[in-house]
Amino acid sequence: MLKRTYDDQVCSLARTLEVVGERWTLLIIRDTLITGASRFDDFLDRLDIARNVLTDRLRGLLEHGVMERVRYQERPERFEYRLTTKGMELATAVVALMTWGDRHLAGPEGPPRLIEHPGCGGGVSARLVCQSCGQMVDEVTTRPGPGARPRSSKAAGRAKRSPATAGHRSSP
Repeated sequence: MLKRTYDDQVCSLARTLEVVGERWTLLIIRDTLITGASRFDDFLDRLDIARNVLTDRLRGLLEHGVMERVRYQERPERFEYRLTTKGMELATAVVALMTWGDRHLAGPEGPPRLIEHPGCGGGVSARLVCQSCGQMVDEVTTRPGPGARPRSSKAAGRAKRSPATAGHRSSP
């Protein structure tokens, strides 16, 4: 999806952006999760996207196993696009991005769409939760994982000086 690849970076976020980082791709996923859109024409109508762009983005989501193509009619043969389990796992990220946008970018009228729990009608939010103790967390630390490559001292020095990491803790 992105024209530049991140092969030299060992970063799960960079790899994820290669799959879902283009705006139309994320909006297709949003519409499938939030509005239930599943057919090619649904996406065309809701997103006002060019056919060739939609075809390309759906192809990428299929190739990466985020969506599957399921026939819903035999004559004429027609298909719909459904999120796979892998695709459904993006719900937390989509809700987090929508919530952030509602908080920081919504107009004076408020959010354009509310996300609610169908069981009780309460609002839904994405939260960081500790996998060990179950507590919600505001602050995190990082450390190299099993897939990390050793960093050069030059790259490590740049990361320490980066203003983007200010205020976040990272252990060596």
